[in-house]
Amino acid sequence: MHTRSKLAQRLLPGGSEPDPRFTLANERTFLAWIRTALALMAGGIAVEAFTADIFLPDVRKLLAIALLLLGLLLSASACVRWLNVERAMRCQAPLPLPLLVPVLSAGGALVTAVLIVFVALRPH
Repeated sequence: MHTRSKLAQRLLPGGSEPDPRFTLANERTFLAWIRTALALMAGGIAVEAFTADIFLPDVRKLLAIALLLLGLLLSASACVRWLNVERAMRCQAPLPLPLLVPVLSAGGALVTAVLIVFVALRPH
């Protein structure tokens, strides 16, 4: 009989091993969230590095920081989400709501709104 590591026993106590396909699907979802976080961080760096001629310095910095913070929040939340889903599957409990979805949606909408305003108001 195989035993889990002490770390795995601490993070995932109780319950029973879920079907490996579900665990692997949970891992793929985690990786998708991480890819999105990396894209947000790359966008923040790109805004800061390549848009000096488009945005005022304060606006550029605000957009870059907003994108970087969204990436940071999403990256951290992805780990918590993966762990909560894994625990729920092991205990055959309902899956938790993904609270990071509304945060990501609202943050993305806010950054996009600022970008639209500045692109629309930019003189030719």
